[in-house]
Amino acid sequence: MLAVLLILFPLFCSFILFISKGNSGRTIALAATVIEFVLGLAAFYLFKHNPDSNLLSYNCVWVESLNIHFAIEINALSLLMVLLTTFLLPLIILTTFNKSENHPSNFYALILMMQMALIGVFTANDGFLFYVFWELALIPIYFICLLWGGNNRGVITFKFFVYTLIGSLFMLIGLIYLYNHTNVEGHKSWAVLDLYTAGHSLTATQQGAVFWLIFIAFAIKMPVFPFHTWQPDTYVVAPTQGTMLLSGIMLKMGTFGVIKWLLPVVPLGLQEWGGTAITLSVIGIIYASIIAISQKDFKRLIAYSSIAHVGLISAGILAANQQGIQGGLMQMLAHGVNVVGLFFIADILMRHTGTREIDKLGGIRSMNGNFAVLFLIIVLGAVALPLTNGFVGEFLLINGVYQYSATMAAFAGLTIILGAVYMLRSYQNIMLGEKKDSSLAFGPLHANDKIVLVIICIAIIAFGVYPKPLNDIAEQGTRSIIALMK
Repeated sequence: MLAVLLILFPLFCSFILFISKGNSGRTIALAATVIEFVLGLAAFYLFKHNPDSNLLSYNCVWVESLNIHFAIEINALSLLMVLLTTFLLPLIILTTFNKSENHPSNFYALILMMQMALIGVFTANDGFLFYVFWELALIPIYFICLLWGGNNRGVITFKFFVYTLIGSLFMLIGLIYLYNHTNVEGHKSWAVLDLYTAGHSLTATQQGAVFWLIFIAFAIKMPVFPFHTWQPDTYVVAPTQGTMLLSGIMLKMGTFGVIKWLLPVVPLGLQEWGGTAITLSVIGIIYASIIAISQKDFKRLIAYSSIAHVGLISAGILAANQQGIQGGLMQMLAHGVNVVGLFFIADILMRHTGTREIDKLGGIRSMNGNFAVLFLIIVLGAVALPLTNGFVGEFLLINGVYQYSATMAAFAGLTIILGAVYMLRSYQNIMLGEKKDSSLAFGPLHANDKIVLVIICIAIIAFGVYPKPLNDIAEQGTRSIIALMK
């Protein structure tokens, strides 16, 4: 029942917030997300000591006529994503404590509702249930961006909604096609293992068609070139917490989906079209990195850097070997933590200086040395310096891509060089040197800002120095997926 509780608890709390009034919303939301994180840690402890526990799974008939089940499971793959989601949500809530949002209770209720849907996506073991949670995750973030976003949010948010919805419909068509090819004692089934069996029974041509139907949905969500055009504007116009949810957790729906709902389903389709998908991912790495170098707005720079990092994750996963998939899982965790930290840095800069324009900033280190140190640690994690959390995943990813193609690995490896260029140069221009504007001021950080940044920095260093607990789970999950691909 622990798996069910992880889904139902944030949903219950979101209903409470929708009907609550006053300024208690943020406190309720923070308490709810902290409790949810404790439940996530309990799932981690239980999995380490008894991975087959009934508390980690649940299965009951939902729609009997279509053989749809409410089937969820916390296994090695889903556990990592549950930990990431439950770890980041309290930090995201905490970043709002120096702001006053319009209709705050509704704002926090939508965040908790999104947490429910995200955990549902990561734990679903039924194809139709997976699709339902996938769509449910879109609704709260759409309203968060639409109601609390910046200028021109209506047009930009609508583009994001349409892109994602169209991709989801392609995925639904692919899942229905697989469902119609299942046969379990004379009945059709949405169960994930039955969909794997159905996919393996298809011809290479059929698998190729299913590959693209499902991959397009995941490619839009990540996003991968050329399905990325919604992302930079949406990340910039969304409120900071919306951007954190999109970049830190929601894009992981796409990479996670490729691992669980694509690779084991259509192995022949992957053999035929995987190279094309990897090529698109690598093009995205180089394209987004070059665009990031030329950006003047720090938040937009981070948005393009996210495309580059996700391109490497996608390429490694699609290489479909132990190192590539395992590296993808580790980098999903690292990227989630690092990108939330970077977007929070952009928010702090905007609140303290009134601008995110890199050329208008400078000399902030002399005004707040503590902030400079915390900012630097997050930057070093983002550029995958050894002994930071970003290094483990990137090393495994490049190794995995190299096993697939040395040429692809050479181009994919440019993300390390180009990433260092735009991240370190932006840090230098923002934090070092002299002030560009004599009126520029940067005061002390608020207590909650320090807490968030310190926790993120501890996570960056701790899991860079000692990644074994998470890496062991990632290795176990990867082996199970590779076994299903044969």
